[in-house]
Amino acid sequence: MLNIMKYVDHTLLKPFATWEDIAVLCEEAILYQTASVCIPPNYVKRVSSTYGGKLNICTVVGFPLGYAVTEAKLAECLQAFKDGANEIDMVINISDLKNKDYKKVLEEITRVKKTVGRNILKVIIETCYLTEEEKIEMCHIVTQAGADYIKTSTGFGTGGARREDIELFKKHIGPKVKIKASGGIRSLQDMENYIKAGCSRIGTSSAVKLIKEQT
Repeated sequence: MLNIMKYVDHTLLKPFATWEDIAVLCEEAILYQTASVCIPPNYVKRVSSTYGGKLNICTVVGFPLGYAVTEAKLAECLQAFKDGANEIDMVINISDLKNKDYKKVLEEITRVKKTVGRNILKVIIETCYLTEEEKIEMCHIVTQAGADYIKTSTGFGTGGARREDIELFKKHIGPKVKIKASGGIRSLQDMENYIKAGCSRIGTSSAVKLIKEQT
């Protein structure tokens, strides 16, 4: 079996997550050496001060609906890095995409990437709401904007990752763009299949639980 945990963004983004929940997540991430923890912005500073350099801290911007104005997303990024984050998962403005205002979508992601700098930016396009044409357009936009990853889903939409979308991404993203699958990934076999399909990250809250059950 692949070393699945090194691909996992160990995630807890429930709105009612307590500090105790977040602490368990972080301790599991350290123990199992996950790629990162993906946590709500309000916990980034405490996690950074508690766990120091033991963790790669990812947080979310414009989450989960994406329709915050660009300036708000930029401010969220700046605060996240000030608090100790290393990676950003941002949600696109889906309304702008639906309105075919591709220039505006590109401009926003480009500005966010400029703010993120050398840190990793993952762009959540929320595939469950998009047509195939829109997914392809987002592959081109994410590539042009210089983002590091295209990501399928927030986990809060009407659907999650699908193998067909990963295959579509692979055909249309640039060579420097990686893929993150998230949403509805509930088994170790699912995770392994997505990794073999070409995903460099898997966003899930289930990985550690599944590993414990297996062992």
